[in-house]
Amino acid sequence: QVHLVESGGGLVQVGGSLTLSCAASGRRFSQHTMAWFRQAPGKEREFVAVISWAGMMTYYADSVKDRFTISRDNAKDTVDLQMSSLKPDDTAVYYCAAHAKPNLNNYASSDRYNYWGPGTQVTVSS
Repeated sequence: QVHLVESGGGLVQVGGSLTLSCAASGRRFSQHTMAWFRQAPGKEREFVAVISWAGMMTYYADSVKDRFTISRDNAKDTVDLQMSSLKPDDTAVYYCAAHAKPNLNNYASSDRYNYWGPGTQVTVSS
């Protein structure tokens, strides 16, 4: 059982940086695959980034590759998403998600994940 809460969202200018954090509670956080998704107004929820339970493997959506970095600190039960060179298209509600198995099968599918946070708003203005 895992509960997730995102924080760190806000309003930033184009080209700026922002770091989101996901705080997890519950048992065996380190055994969960963790991911970030986002949903922009009028669009479907889309995959952003994923990290394996031990932090050995990461994957990113093409739209954020080389701009975003996902990391986790199992000792603190947190998962971060460092965002830089932000664009207006990055504007969305960002969600933290967890899967209760330590593998990356179908990592980009939202249906894979057992737990979700309530989301945090990121707005990039020009």
